[in-house]
Amino acid sequence: MKKLLRIGITLLITALITPSLFAQLQSPDEFLGYELGERWTPHHRVVSYVNHVAENSDLATVHPYGTTNQHRELVYLVVTSAENHSNIEEIRLNNLRLTGLQPGEATPNRKAIVWLAYNIHGNETSSSEAAMKTLYELVNPANLESKEWLRDAVVIIDPMMNPDGRDRYVNWFNGIVGSEMNPNPESREHNEPWPGGRSNHYYFDMNRDWAWQTQKESRYRIAIYQEWMPHVHVDLHEMGYNSPYYFAPAAEPFHKVITDWQREFQTTIGKNHTRHFDEEGLLYYTREVFDLFYPSYGDTWPTYNGAIGMTYEQGGGSRAGIGVITEEGDTLTLKDRLYNHYLSSMSTVEVTANHADRVVSEFAKFFDDAVNNPAGTYKTFVVKADNNPDKINHLLRFLDGQKIRYGTAGSSRNTRGYNYKTGQTERVSISAGDIVVNVRQPQGQLARVFFEPNPELADSLTYDITTWEAHYRFGLDGYALESDIRPDMNISPEDFRQVTRTGAEKPYAYVARWTGMDDARFLAEITKQGVRSRFSTVDFQMEGNSYKRGTLIITRGNNNHLGDAFDEIVEAAAEKHERSLYGAPTGFVESGSDFGSNRVSFIEKPKIALVLGEGTSSLNAGEIWHFIDQQLQYPATLINTDDFMRFDLDSYNTLVLPSGSYNGVLTDNAMEKLSAWVRGGGTLITIGNTNQLFTNRNGFQLTRKYAETEEPAMDKMLAPYADRVRRNISSSTSGSAFKVTLDTTHPLAFGYDQEYFTLKLSADSYSYLESGWNVGTVREGAYRSGFAGAKAKPMIENSLSFGVQSYGRGQVVYMIDNPLFRGFWENGKLLFVNSLFFVGN
Repeated sequence: MKKLLRIGITLLITALITPSLFAQLQSPDEFLGYELGERWTPHHRVVSYVNHVAENSDLATVHPYGTTNQHRELVYLVVTSAENHSNIEEIRLNNLRLTGLQPGEATPNRKAIVWLAYNIHGNETSSSEAAMKTLYELVNPANLESKEWLRDAVVIIDPMMNPDGRDRYVNWFNGIVGSEMNPNPESREHNEPWPGGRSNHYYFDMNRDWAWQTQKESRYRIAIYQEWMPHVHVDLHEMGYNSPYYFAPAAEPFHKVITDWQREFQTTIGKNHTRHFDEEGLLYYTREVFDLFYPSYGDTWPTYNGAIGMTYEQGGGSRAGIGVITEEGDTLTLKDRLYNHYLSSMSTVEVTANHADRVVSEFAKFFDDAVNNPAGTYKTFVVKADNNPDKINHLLRFLDGQKIRYGTAGSSRNTRGYNYKTGQTERVSISAGDIVVNVRQPQGQLARVFFEPNPELADSLTYDITTWEAHYRFGLDGYALESDIRPDMNISPEDFRQVTRTGAEKPYAYVARWTGMDDARFLAEITKQGVRSRFSTVDFQMEGNSYKRGTLIITRGNNNHLGDAFDEIVEAAAEKHERSLYGAPTGFVESGSDFGSNRVSFIEKPKIALVLGEGTSSLNAGEIWHFIDQQLQYPATLINTDDFMRFDLDSYNTLVLPSGSYNGVLTDNAMEKLSAWVRGGGTLITIGNTNQLFTNRNGFQLTRKYAETEEPAMDKMLAPYADRVRRNISSSTSGSAFKVTLDTTHPLAFGYDQEYFTLKLSADSYSYLESGWNVGTVREGAYRSGFAGAKAKPMIENSLSFGVQSYGRGQVVYMIDNPLFRGFWENGKLLFVNSLFFVGN
């Protein structure tokens, strides 16, 4: 009896004390002062709320991990039981030890780790609202079920991955909406203006940047991701507002590195969702549209890092506003949208916690199999040591960022392998110093994804580009081998920085080679500081050293205006960008042209204008803006399309037109203005779809290439309606690699070898210029990697990729292919720099 009395008193005291412990913990509605979904919560209030939860619950901690370009804070939360929090570092390191990326033996203290990632597309706003609701229900003391889950799982929540884009959208909407929202989709609140809130500050789609990490937000996030390596990762999105909810399992094609377990548990998670969605009577679909192939999504990149990576899509997006009338006559509200994301988020934690032991063991097996039982045809990928050392440096830095290990071959040998350059399996020679990436390593699956010559597509109906192979991206020669070559010694990117300063101390001219983006950044730096440079248009020799076309020649005589600062500027920039300099004591060369020759061209300082706004692709405009501003670090003036007819073109010598339709912008009057400017000496650069606006117009020589017409066959005329999409793709390519033959005597191709591999984003093709310079051309047999339809390949062959037309005293650079696409096709960037600094000089 006394024992029962003591138990009763204990329970009473616990009941009295527990509410006071959490008395300050507020729900989102209580903290914000409105019901979630009535309005949007701006970034700073979301951060305030998650900090409030962390301060008032022992189940959550908040961690800043970076800032955006607009200085907004990026944070993530760790949510788990109090006991797990007391051992959280042990849990985290144990998990890394299971991957083999962290040395040491894991202790038995292992928990399933779930990462919920919200709002990477800024105008898909409901997920950040759902993040707050999910967070609260995980820590809410009244929710006993979630406390059970948190004993077996650690939940990481990133409540807003793209606050710059989200606040752009939210602030726009709040500035134009009336006292009440209007659900009529024709209302202006449902028609977001350019550039929209989807992208970040530089108009990049960050859900295509997980692998490439060109954006600072991506780099910050991935660094934290790699500290945890979650077992389940969910990327929550929105799509068109008429669509029902989408969740896993994903659609085909699945990349071949995806394991049976990863497929199986996606289905397990999906079935758990169906139970909850069925109870609520909610519509949903699975296994359509959203595949697992392109490696730089928020579902695929985690998948290739061992996780169960998934995309969840809620109908909504920017056109949904706070509420919108759907085509079925229902009103879809922000409250509906955030609730559905909350439901799938909680279901994900639930099902993962319920299978925690299996989830952890299969995760460990993913990495163990990569080391001991690697799949795939190719076991070793080789990068030749005699490649451009700067390009090797950049590749190795990329591999370091992915935790992919590499070394040297150690000895010479001959074997058979796939030659990336020729596209053939043949006899190849391996040298001792060649770099090898062997798949027998923890990140062996990820290495396969980045290096496989032509990853197998189970289904050609895919959501994105289908090639990204590293040799083509970085412009490197090498091989894929079926044989198993283990790295002999450790090397680092810095081993391929060969920086020297030779020649005269106070030279007649500084000489610097021109081979890649590091040289371009060096030139941009000194040009900004007033240094005047020249470049050689011919090969030459000096003191026994050979220099190729494009070599920079920076003469003292051209820079007398800088006085003693001349040497300081040039040498400091060379040191900063790790560039070798030769101090030439004279302008006389042993062969080639002397420095005073007309064949050594003076570089007129580029005064760049970039046109962007309505009518242009915000993504391509952002790629160019980011490249010039952040990668090249050179000034440019951004001009709105609405102002095109008003601004003075004569203030600039270089004009860049991103891909776009230019509806209402490039009118006849605008084209005449543009033509007169080019004739007067300007350099015009047109990219992607914009080129079609210059076909046979105003003296521009570009012409489209069309397939030969043929009578439709009977089987095609009688083909079933269900096959319509599959029929159309035979004439398309969404992103494949083709060999381009370059005229390396033209300034646009300086710094390149004769063969360049381009990323073809469409089958739209253009004929060779009849009286211009066909600098980059796709010839027969040029296809290398990725999907290109049977009808697309002959259209792309014998077509123009990069051309230059002389137009009066000016030049037009036609870039049919976009060398800056998503900022990741590294070997294309110098082409764009050449168009800025060399073409026309």
